[in-house]
Amino acid sequence: MATQEQLNFLASAAKSAKLAGHIWPGMAACEAALESTWGSSELALKAHNLFGAKQQIHPVYGTLHLPTREFLNGEWVTEDAEWCEYPDYATSFHERMNTLRRLAGSFPHYAAALAAATPEVYVSQVSLSWSTDPLRAEKCIEISGAHADTISAALQSA
Repeated sequence: MATQEQLNFLASAAKSAKLAGHIWPGMAACEAALESTWGSSELALKAHNLFGAKQQIHPVYGTLHLPTREFLNGEWVTEDAEWCEYPDYATSFHERMNTLRRLAGSFPHYAAALAAATPEVYVSQVSLSWSTDPLRAEKCIEISGAHADTISAALQSA
């Protein structure tokens, strides 16, 4: 069961995602909750990075150096990474959509996610390439189902 602070984060994330033009803002908020530990991760707090977006070759925003856990070769490992720093959550959602659109030609799962007819198909497709966690989509769908009322109310008020 989510705490009130977590529900507040989820509602705020859903509003930010909608304002940033995300195609599935409610599910994007669930992704952000999962990826950022409900907004409490060091990456979310210090860099407004809700999706674990790693820095690209030509950074537009600042860079934050932090360790990460990746699921590689059947086990969780820790490695250092360079992360994008964003000025706010809305920018994090906006840049996430930009990344998916920019890479859709190279990553068929991103193209399928962008063409998805439901938020569940969207998150199932995007998770195949976005994350090393094999259960990522299931976890996001679970968050969405458990907190549908919070998400719906937030999107209606955005």
